[in-house]
Amino acid sequence: MLKQKTFAVYDPHKNSLPELGSQLLDQQKQTWSQLADGYSSLDAAELRDVQCSGFSVRLQWNPARMVSAAAKVDDKSIRQRKCFLCVENLPHNQQGILYQEKFLILCNPAPIFPAHFTVSHVDHIPQALDSSVGDFLDLAQHLSPRFSIFYNGPQCGASAPDHLHFQSCPRNAIPVEVDCVDGRRRKVIKKSPSVALLKLKNYGRSVLVVESTDKDALSEFLGRFLAAWKRVQGTAEEPMVNVICTFRQMVWRVILFPRSKHRPDVYFKDGEERILISPAAVDMGGLVITPVEKDFRVVQAGIIENMFEEVSLTQETVDQIINRL
Repeated sequence: MLKQKTFAVYDPHKNSLPELGSQLLDQQKQTWSQLADGYSSLDAAELRDVQCSGFSVRLQWNPARMVSAAAKVDDKSIRQRKCFLCVENLPHNQQGILYQEKFLILCNPAPIFPAHFTVSHVDHIPQALDSSVGDFLDLAQHLSPRFSIFYNGPQCGASAPDHLHFQSCPRNAIPVEVDCVDGRRRKVIKKSPSVALLKLKNYGRSVLVVESTDKDALSEFLGRFLAAWKRVQGTAEEPMVNVICTFRQMVWRVILFPRSKHRPDVYFKDGEERILISPAAVDMGGLVITPVEKDFRVVQAGIIENMFEEVSLTQETVDQIINRL
């Protein structure tokens, strides 16, 4: 089955992964009608900028994202459905790029970006960052310079928390990628010869940035950060986090959004008061997806500011984690 679903095999000595991705996207648009429909829907999506206190976000009205925004991710619902990322359950015409014998890089049928990929593990294993951070950083390197990669934790944005996967999009398509290199926003918290930890100032939500040219040192730091977070919260489960990673000019840049909850209170309101925004890495990064037209029209700065503050981990708790490092 995996062989049937393989469009190409990535070989770093022979292939460019971004180029293979472009070839896959072109082929899938021609052979897989669901994907073609998804990109037609994206072409019709509307955008609107909202200026908030100290930062701005871009809203995208994208009705095709309703399935993801309204996804039921409780244990019962997951047990009752087939995993849509397992190879044997992929649509008939869907194919992908086999990466390091571990992952299948697939075109996302409900795209947010002009090129949107889901990087799905070939085995059905749980969504977890600490055990897959090396693969995450490798993918960021091999997808550069054209693409970035992001991760949604199993409790804060992953629509398949039972199956390990990442996603990829064009570089700088998520606003925080540009904002996090703005010297006016950057504040160094800790720095060693191999790893720098920074935070973004006046950004409306907790954001940490970790930079390094040393993959092993970066992996070790991220592992220690997650372990310190677990100790602070007194849990063995993976903390709620969204992550965006880029690789530029031999530097990995990992952007962390520490979370306190999955969905804001307005998500659960009734009638006209309900705002169907389910923030994950893309939204926390400043591209807020609104599958409902009413929400796209009415959302203003106050709603965005309150949502970010509500779902983000408090700065006090973030400081406690940093002090435990």
